[in-house]
Amino acid sequence: MHKLFFFSLIFFIMQTISHAQQKRLRDYGVEIGILSPGKFNAITDVAGVKVGQVSLVEGDSVRTGVTAILPHDGNVFQEKVPAAIYIGNGFGKLAGYSQVEELGNIETPIILTNTLSVPTASNALITYTLSLPDNEDVRSVNAVVGETNDGWLNDIRGRHVTEEHVLKAISSAQSGRVEEGNVGAGTGTVCFGYKGGIGTASRVLPASLGGFTVGVLVQSNFGGVLEINGAPIAKELNNYPFKNHLQKDGDGSCMMVVLTDAPLSARNLKRLAKRAIMGMAKTGGIASNGSGDYVIAASTAKDLRIPYQQEAMFDEAKVLRNDNMSPLFLATIEATEEAVLNSLFCAESMSGINGHTIESLPIKQIIPLLQKYNTIKLFKK
Repeated sequence: MHKLFFFSLIFFIMQTISHAQQKRLRDYGVEIGILSPGKFNAITDVAGVKVGQVSLVEGDSVRTGVTAILPHDGNVFQEKVPAAIYIGNGFGKLAGYSQVEELGNIETPIILTNTLSVPTASNALITYTLSLPDNEDVRSVNAVVGETNDGWLNDIRGRHVTEEHVLKAISSAQSGRVEEGNVGAGTGTVCFGYKGGIGTASRVLPASLGGFTVGVLVQSNFGGVLEINGAPIAKELNNYPFKNHLQKDGDGSCMMVVLTDAPLSARNLKRLAKRAIMGMAKTGGIASNGSGDYVIAASTAKDLRIPYQQEAMFDEAKVLRNDNMSPLFLATIEATEEAVLNSLFCAESMSGINGHTIESLPIKQIIPLLQKYNTIKLFKK
């Protein structure tokens, strides 16, 4: 009996260790910033937002996928949302930028995938939009698709993402908990030399500051000198770019999507988007020469939705003033920082094309370092 209990305990411990990487940052007692997260600590804490993901892991070389973010559950083309895109470093292939920059709105779901699948995803968004009721007369669609290059683990030249995968990601989108790590568009990504992926987080402002929610989702695939809540992890682990004078060590990309229910104009959404880059920087990201670092920001406020056809000559909805933006800036920085770290903490080691292997974040080594720098709280049961 005692022997059976002993072996059962060992099995439980081994299972716990093997699944440790699936825990999020806060599960280890690490709390970023001073603002409170929402119920799910995810982009879906913004009311009406849904996320759908399709992951492709096939054979020894296909490691890619699709992540779809829906700003609301209606017809986004008929009810466009105010939006802006900020380019931290432009080594990327984001589709749809110029119209968003010009008109200040988004009219499709936002799709994230790999670099060479952007045209396929754009085509799928066109198919999706034209198929919706009330869109029978639509002849122009500005599909918004972001990407990072997952070619170290994935057979990116094989272009395995299909329109059906994108449409499935859209149709399966749901609110609530968002899967993170090796999933969707983050299936084959690498971050700070470790396995990256999809990460998300949110912040809710107190009622005295408007009570607004900011949600962030990232596709992490970039380099730099990793820091966690201020602790110099990369330096402690002696794992950072340029130490051997390798020019491309720090390259990579990051897609960041920031959604909020705050009633913001496109101009202030651009200002909000800029702060996401600051959150990325707090994790040690450097927006290197070969990095495509983009932020897509949008407001889901119902009163600000832009009808496809309208008779009124003037917009009359209220928008937040500049003087009230600072709390939202802080919320965006904190949520972006935590989203990037969640993408790392939730990711698992992966092997892919040409035998390439990327290890997951070494949690067992990192926790003592966080304790050393007093950036971790005691575990809570």
